[in-house]
Amino acid sequence: MDTLLNQQQPLIMGVLNVTPDSFSDGGRYTSKDLLVSRIQSMVNDGADIIDIGGESTRPGSVSVTEQMELDRVLPAIELVQSLTDLPISVDTSKPGVMRQVLMRNVAMVNDINALQDPQALALVSSSCAYVCLMHKQGQPQTMQQSPAYYDVVSEVASFLKHRVDVCLQAGIATGRIVLDPGFGFGKQLQHNLALFKSLSELKKLGYPLLIGVSRKSMLGQILDDLPVDQRLLPSVIAAILAVEQGVKIVRVHDVKETRQAFTLLGALTRKLNRV
Repeated sequence: MDTLLNQQQPLIMGVLNVTPDSFSDGGRYTSKDLLVSRIQSMVNDGADIIDIGGESTRPGSVSVTEQMELDRVLPAIELVQSLTDLPISVDTSKPGVMRQVLMRNVAMVNDINALQDPQALALVSSSCAYVCLMHKQGQPQTMQQSPAYYDVVSEVASFLKHRVDVCLQAGIATGRIVLDPGFGFGKQLQHNLALFKSLSELKKLGYPLLIGVSRKSMLGQILDDLPVDQRLLPSVIAAILAVEQGVKIVRVHDVKETRQAFTLLGALTRKLNRV
């Protein structure tokens, strides 16, 4: 992971949801054979990191128990580690899950709560893992009901800076921190658009940016309610536009197509060396 983050080119984080209810691919990878196929595809298609999620955080989702999340995530970690040496990120906000996955040497904790739980903060601080701190307003069950901001860009930047300061005070080294503005997490379309257009400003916080807009509703809303299964091309275009603003990691469902787009952009413009 150290070598990866020191590379100039952007990184592709492939999504591996082992949940029955994620918004795009829920229930698709719940058997071992399907998981093996998905992992091998991501490896062959050019993923740099695999992000495993055992609890859906889509709008309106219901939280699962810690044990249920562990029952989903731990076998997936074991399977990924048996098939590839790619770094693993785990998408979780539960300290109990973090404790178990950190014992299995995952490279990153991807926390939508930005380590606001003191136990989570202490666990990551005592490890060598990277952490992705994400902004959200509200909780997944209700976050899209009435999100409101005075200035979404400045508010998100202020929140992320505060969480960085807390992490630094807890002993998490600067080089272990990645930031995510949290597209779709307590944000209406106009908020998502304002944040996307300001990614280069958020990069000035001084930390690598990770974004996840792959197949999200913001893309469908822009394109006349385009169904989720038709959002591949918009997702790839959004990834390209993000890295053009200096985003370091794009979290995507469509690894192969995103890798092809990055290869093409790098060959034709040389712009991927700017991250």
